[in-house]
Amino acid sequence: MNKKSVIFLCFLLVQALLIAQKNITVEDIYTGEFRTQGLQSLRSMNNGKEYLVLNYNADRTQSIDKYSYLTGEKTGTLVSSSELELPIRNYSLSDDEQQIMIVSQRQPIFRRSANSMVHIYDLKTKKLTQLSDNLVRSAAFSPDGKRVAYVYENNLYYKDLQSGNTVQATNDGEINKLINGVSDWVYEEEFAIVRAYQWSPDSKQIAFLSFDESEVPEFSMDVYGSDLYQYPYVFKYPKAGEKNAVVGLHVYDLLSRKRKEINLNRNEEFYVARINYNPDGRLAAQVLNRHQNVLDFYYVDQDGNAEIAFTEEDAAYVDVTDDLTFLEDGSFLWTSEKDNYRHIYLYDKDGKEKRQITSGDWDVTSYYGYDPKSKRIYFQSTEDGSINRGIYSISLKGKKKRKLNNEIGSNSASFSNDFSYYINTYSSATTPPVYTLNDAKDGKRLREIQNNNALLSKMESYKLSEKEFSTIAVNGNDLNMWMMKPLDFDASKEYPVLMFQYSGPGSQQVSNSWYGANDYWHSMLANDGYIVVCVDGRGTGYKGADFKKVTQKELGKYEVEDQIAAAQKLGAMDYIDADRIGIWGWSYGGFMSSNCILKGADTFSTAIAVAPVTNWRYYDTIYTERYMTTPQENASGYDENSPINHVEKLKGKYLLIHGSADDNVHVQNTMQMIEALVQANKQFDWAIYPDKNHGIYGGNTRIHLFNKMTDFIKENL
Repeated sequence: MNKKSVIFLCFLLVQALLIAQKNITVEDIYTGEFRTQGLQSLRSMNNGKEYLVLNYNADRTQSIDKYSYLTGEKTGTLVSSSELELPIRNYSLSDDEQQIMIVSQRQPIFRRSANSMVHIYDLKTKKLTQLSDNLVRSAAFSPDGKRVAYVYENNLYYKDLQSGNTVQATNDGEINKLINGVSDWVYEEEFAIVRAYQWSPDSKQIAFLSFDESEVPEFSMDVYGSDLYQYPYVFKYPKAGEKNAVVGLHVYDLLSRKRKEINLNRNEEFYVARINYNPDGRLAAQVLNRHQNVLDFYYVDQDGNAEIAFTEEDAAYVDVTDDLTFLEDGSFLWTSEKDNYRHIYLYDKDGKEKRQITSGDWDVTSYYGYDPKSKRIYFQSTEDGSINRGIYSISLKGKKKRKLNNEIGSNSASFSNDFSYYINTYSSATTPPVYTLNDAKDGKRLREIQNNNALLSKMESYKLSEKEFSTIAVNGNDLNMWMMKPLDFDASKEYPVLMFQYSGPGSQQVSNSWYGANDYWHSMLANDGYIVVCVDGRGTGYKGADFKKVTQKELGKYEVEDQIAAAQKLGAMDYIDADRIGIWGWSYGGFMSSNCILKGADTFSTAIAVAPVTNWRYYDTIYTERYMTTPQENASGYDENSPINHVEKLKGKYLLIHGSADDNVHVQNTMQMIEALVQANKQFDWAIYPDKNHGIYGGNTRIHLFNKMTDFIKENL
């Protein structure tokens, strides 16, 4: 057989394979056809040798089961819903593992918060006790296991589990006026705080935050439902430049039953972003100024006196994290971007820096903790490149660093309580998640727990376009990029391009990890004849603080410039049709896609914006002012980069989508954008999803949404 015949035969085989494969559909994606198998949420036990899993059983019961790390075999059941005669929606254990807090009902409030029905189950006596007749918030055991604190109707309570008596610790809480012990909307969303109280190590005190939100403006959105009349949902939401809740730090003494407000000696607005007790009982508080570029680390002594132990400052902002571990002698571990990359530092008990433990042109991306026995610190980082994640350990002296993973891609770890083992979750752009048990000393794989080989086999019957990773030189930077091409790609043809991005500060979309729902949709589009591209521009994360913070006070300027320049560079390629380049994004990505089709009107022919911010004046204080300061201080930064102020530039096809019950990015953003477009006499398409929040989901909603977006792309790109 000659060479031409071989080539022709190979061509026929490829074509036959493509014909045999079917393209992905939106219905496939959102009915769970490509759902990955994972591990149900597990919790390590104190012995470090066993873990607990809340299992949902075939008979519709739930059970909290115990397993061996080493063998994976079930070693027992702590309790089952049939035994309790109530469902188990969630649970937590007391520190001594003798009592279980059972959540049997959960009514969501916002993204992270909920009202819950809570019971306490004693493993020794088999006694089940209802915590309260009411649905409560943020219940937590005291360290000695004798009491449980919770919040009800904005007041802090605790119940003595021995006597059964309940004590109301505060009495000034009032809905939409003053909150004790849980956070307000903006703290929950931006500082990821729900439970705003902490038990002292000796269980004799409760430190808590209060939020006086009486002067915070209210936001109202209509809920339409199915009744004859809609009703307003009203909550406190501080928009950029408006009044925040006044936060107070308090300590409640259980013996005297008195509370004391801690005087932080500040004459300016501030945020208390974190509170923690150290082992000797001193309360630590991380306090930010409103601009969030100065973080003061306070210690509060037993008498309620507060002093600043150290201060961290940044020209842009200081990120708040949970990367704090107190050691036996009162010293502590802390992460900081002070040398441009996020690294781990050791401070003495008084807040003086002793040493930088990790260093290099890479970021610590997750801090896992410290093992006091081996005196080693465990962390995740980008040492294998910014699109990858690896697992490492290092000594407290910053020596003998060990790499614990073998595969290049996305590795994340969940350690046993004694740091004997960790469960590694690995994936890449070609490998769906694989879960393995590893030895924490050297990373040796001990056993495979779960893989997704069945999904890989299933995907053989579908057309799945792979991501091609590269960089693109734009505006003086080599930006991370992936590209998806049709499986029958022909370099002699010209293809339309759809760009996808998020672009928000510190974010990342170009990562060597397995496909999410958007990726499957992008693959579907690729095999319908599009090239799909994602570029992480300036302002995104994991390439150092300078790269991330260059967008300060100018959100939507440099990020948009990078997307436009990248699109132009792509358009110069022989196989890309420069007249057919579209862009889409959700939330911050919708803000970006809106700006791109306006400021880049000669580059982008099509754009889709889902749940976009259209003017940062409409978004909340903590997020917006962290990057933009206030509108009063930075009016031009807000207005020059607001797509509302550039609607007259629209030339291409634009689709605007929002959920009417979005408590995060309010539908007000889209309504104001619509009005501006109408007054500029610009034609566009839009869709409002009634009573849907920022995620726009529920029932067939996602299927409808992505079919609508697919049709729009096919008609206009």
